[in-house]
Amino acid sequence: MRLRFLGTGTSSGVPAIGCSCPVCTSDDPRDRRLRTSACLEFTDAGGQERVILIDAGPDLRQQALSAGLTRCDAVLLTHHHVDHCFGLDELRRFNVLMDGPIDVLGAAATLKAVRRVYAHIFDKASNVQDSFIATLIAREIHAGEPFDLYGVRVTPISLLHGRMPVLGFRFDPAGPSAGGVLPLAYCTDVSAIPPETWPALDGLSVLVLDALRHRHHPTHLTLAQAENIAGRVGADRTFFVHMSHDLAHAATNAALSDGVRLAYDGLVVE
Repeated sequence: MRLRFLGTGTSSGVPAIGCSCPVCTSDDPRDRRLRTSACLEFTDAGGQERVILIDAGPDLRQQALSAGLTRCDAVLLTHHHVDHCFGLDELRRFNVLMDGPIDVLGAAATLKAVRRVYAHIFDKASNVQDSFIATLIAREIHAGEPFDLYGVRVTPISLLHGRMPVLGFRFDPAGPSAGGVLPLAYCTDVSAIPPETWPALDGLSVLVLDALRHRHHPTHLTLAQAENIAGRVGADRTFFVHMSHDLAHAATNAALSDGVRLAYDGLVVE
């Protein structure tokens, strides 16, 4: 069981277009950040390799090529913002490779927005002509209602992205034994954690948490806020994602507490 960070950047990515700041012009490859996304990679009880994608942003094609992904068994959507779902069309290549449809799981509001944007996929009958499009099955999920995916227990958890409710995900082994990164909670695009969600963050091996920048932002955690939450949760390892070009990788990491680090594109945690 491993977690692969496909992208760790904010909605504009790093480097940002037209920016010459020290991070955007850095020689450190860890300062180059595609839009935030990740995947769980594991072998199920039957010996089949599985890949569960968390979000599918506009950089998905580049991320899949860089990671060498050849399959996608399901997609978990945190919410419907462009940087988290505008790569769904790229899933058509995985349909070809796997010769089958792919489940896309999200909250009702997320799936409503996705169906509107991707009408050519979800309302295929209205297309003027046949073409090479993804075959996706939208499945509604709800915070606090766990389900199993190929031997992994997935629990959607409530988070706040400003005034907008979004989903995070807790991953546990469906059976009695855990694999390296489990239990894992993935919480991106979060500015506050509702009271009912804190119990879902107990006993974690790995916590993935939003940490945009030092300055206040209305819809994302600052680095200091993320550090405070990481300290309260007390996971064995915490990785920050969705960073802007305000945070230089090396300098920021040097100032973080033990067990807390910035993630970077391509990082694999086992």
